[in-house]
Amino acid sequence: MTVLQEVVEPVTAGDPMSEQKWVRVSPRELSRELGAAGHPASPPTVRRLLDDLGYRLHANTKQLEPRAGHPDRDRQFQSIAQQRQAFTTAGHPQLSIDTKKKELIGAFKNGGRVWSQTAEAVNAHDFPQDALGRAVPYGIYDLTHNRGTVYVGQSADTPRFAVEMLARWWESEGQTVFPAASELLILADAGGSNSARSRVWKSQLQAQLCDHFGLTVTVCHYPTGCSKWNPIEHRLFGPISSNWAGQPLHSWETMLGYLRGTKTETGLTVRAALHEGLYKTGESVSDADMATLNLERHAICPTWNYTLRPRPTLSSDAVPTDVSRELVL
Repeated sequence: MTVLQEVVEPVTAGDPMSEQKWVRVSPRELSRELGAAGHPASPPTVRRLLDDLGYRLHANTKQLEPRAGHPDRDRQFQSIAQQRQAFTTAGHPQLSIDTKKKELIGAFKNGGRVWSQTAEAVNAHDFPQDALGRAVPYGIYDLTHNRGTVYVGQSADTPRFAVEMLARWWESEGQTVFPAASELLILADAGGSNSARSRVWKSQLQAQLCDHFGLTVTVCHYPTGCSKWNPIEHRLFGPISSNWAGQPLHSWETMLGYLRGTKTETGLTVRAALHEGLYKTGESVSDADMATLNLERHAICPTWNYTLRPRPTLSSDAVPTDVSRELVL
């Protein structure tokens, strides 16, 4: 990774439906940061280097910001950068997670174009009843090894589903590539199945990751409306969307094939598996159960930053909900 890439990576956002990416600071500011790091470069040179790295000017960048900027927005970005630096220095794993756009499986139009002699015919309407099912692709991106894992669910996108996929990843991959790790950093959006306000999300993290595996888990949520800055969006989801652009996802096997076939010049590899578990929405956690969590909220942006540690009295009894229903095709 070049010095410029190290400088722009924490302030990079991207489109999960393409490989476009952009930064939230100007070339002039990047020029100053490079100079301070001992690598002087003029703003025009920075612009040229950014272009070589795939960054583009975007007139509509402001559309990605919250309607009303949160007063702690910039503090949260600084906090995330500090946490990432601390985990990098310590050699602890860092994950960026999110659910990709849900897809209907069958002869449905998929945005994009492909080279062919004739256009492939697909259904005139996207009626869910005509589909083999609706895919819920939950992505886990390992920032250390530039490796993505996508578990394709077939049910509801719930907090329990999200944590079960994280537990499966740690059991099958994480503890293998990070054998000495006792701490884990998770970068997530503020909403969705891994919402910053979800009690079920925190409760399941406690039971399935902290208590069962003895992990200390730190979670940093991106501010509301800033999900495009989550690395998984442009490091994993963007390349996936480009890989299957214009290709109908006729079957579950077709989707898994495109996921596994996603690669980039920077060395990205993707593992994919089908998950057959069923999940119900509307699950809740009582105040009494919340009080049992070994949860510490950070002083900076406590809603978005918190750490969960194993509960010594419960670690031997805490067994995650059955996640063995994963079927790798």
